[in-house]
Amino acid sequence: MARIVILGAGIGGMSAAYEIRSLLGKEHSITLIGEGPIFNFTPSNPWLAVGWRKPDDIRLDVTRPIESRNMRFVPTAAKKVVPEARRIDLVDGTSVAYDYLVITTGPRLAFERVPGSGPAGFSQSVCTGPHAERAWAAYQQFLDNPGPVVVGAVQGASCFGPAYEFAMILDTDLRRRKLRDRVPMTFVTSEPYIGHMGLGGIGDSKGLLESEFRQRHIKWITNSRVASIEDGKVNVEELDGDGKVGHTHSLPFAYSMMIPSFAGVEAVQGVEGLVNPGGFVIVDQHQRNPKYPEIFSAGVCVAIPPVEPTPVPVGVPKTGLMIESMVSAIAANIRDELAGRPATAEATWNALCLADMGDSGFAFIALPQIPPRNVTKALTGRWVHLAKVAYEKYFLRKMRKGTAEPGYEKYVLKGFGISRLKPGKKVA
Repeated sequence: MARIVILGAGIGGMSAAYEIRSLLGKEHSITLIGEGPIFNFTPSNPWLAVGWRKPDDIRLDVTRPIESRNMRFVPTAAKKVVPEARRIDLVDGTSVAYDYLVITTGPRLAFERVPGSGPAGFSQSVCTGPHAERAWAAYQQFLDNPGPVVVGAVQGASCFGPAYEFAMILDTDLRRRKLRDRVPMTFVTSEPYIGHMGLGGIGDSKGLLESEFRQRHIKWITNSRVASIEDGKVNVEELDGDGKVGHTHSLPFAYSMMIPSFAGVEAVQGVEGLVNPGGFVIVDQHQRNPKYPEIFSAGVCVAIPPVEPTPVPVGVPKTGLMIESMVSAIAANIRDELAGRPATAEATWNALCLADMGDSGFAFIALPQIPPRNVTKALTGRWVHLAKVAYEKYFLRKMRKGTAEPGYEKYVLKGFGISRLKPGKKVA
């Protein structure tokens, strides 16, 4: 019997646990390690931050669903991964041994890289459930005395979709409240242009999103490096094409939400051969670590090189479809290894994103994610908003039933006229 441990109980970790159990049956043990028993559906955090969802709408205790599938759940944070001993040390002093380890922790939110940023400083975040709750509390205070808003993503962020979503969800909510005329809005991003998304743009994403911002009276500053955030002020350095400071901006705000810089989690930081200098897990085309082949990884914690050089370095996002393909490849490769066959499954490494805009939405697909591509599409419409709502209901319903294997994103692909996927470019 093999001991399979999954570190990280978010969307990637839950999907990995259910899919591995489905492929392997009950012969092998599966342990899922997470920080506490509550699962939060992260894609819905922007809605939570404006009061469109309540915490209980997007959260559930995963203990019973996990245990109903003959898996063990450990609601304790990891302190350190020790690959040489095939062991994970937990913060409570206990340890969990493994034969195979799947790392799906997501990132560490490195607020300290921008002084004054984050919930402990002067800006809000929608990256976690508690952060989104705090953002909602701050937003309610803001509604009593509206003023300028600054939304965006600082240097080192590798997930730009939620920043675009939140800016346009705020715009929609403020219009519904008849307050939009009192709220100047500025979008600040490290991207070289609007709609770059860390992927070199997708189709006419630049034109589509710029048009949407103009329609919604949202100004923007690109190639930006946030120097600091003070009480009521975001200090921004705007770089030119050579990476030199061309302009500086001091943007006043009554409310601000900035996606922070991402880093690897502390439990894997500094483990030579397992992670890169930023703490992200190094994997090959089979989602396994070259130095420690018993370790696999999926999701935001995976190291992916930038698509192209940019004046302000930007990270590459990992969308739902990409994470699904990673999880499926990992499950198939562990199954094959246990059966005495070589690991051959590869993730598709394609990108699909559904970004809500409150009353509409923006969808893009990039096959593969790194250009040149076989398929590039970017669309807007109310159907994207409805699809995102449907995705939320689908995933949470499956979670409550104890089944969350990947699959929903593939139905969305059919709406783009795509029925088959092939592996994209391999990880460098």
